[in-house]
Amino acid sequence: MLNRITAMAFMSLMLAASFTVTVAATASDKPRLTLSQQAEQGRIDSKKTEQSQLEKARKAASDTQSREQEILERQESGEWEKEQIEKSQAQFKERESRADKYLREAKEAAAKERKIEEQD
Repeated sequence: MLNRITAMAFMSLMLAASFTVTVAATASDKPRLTLSQQAEQGRIDSKKTEQSQLEKARKAASDTQSREQEILERQESGEWEKEQIEKSQAQFKERESRADKYLREAKEAAAKERKIEEQD
C-alpha cells in the first residue's frame, strides 16, 4: 500500500515536472526580436499612430468647419436670433413668476398672526 502511494506521488511529480517543462518550452519558442528589429517595429507602430492621429485631426477639422457653416446659415436666416430671443423671454418669464411667488408667500406669511409662547 505504501509503495502504491509512493508510486502515485512519484507519478504526480513527474507529470507536474513535464508540464512545467512544456510550459517553459512554449514560452521560449516565441521568436526573440533583436534590438534593430524592435526599433523597426517601434518606427512602424509610431508611423501608424501618427497616421491615425492625423486622420482624427482632419475629421475634427472637417466637423468643426461644417458646424461653423451650419451656424452661419442659421444666423443669416435669422433663425438663431429668434431662438435666442425666445430663450431669453422664457427665462425672464420664469424669473418673474418665481419672484411673484416669493412675494406672494412673503405677504401670506406676514399676514398670519403669530403667537409667541411664554417661556417659564
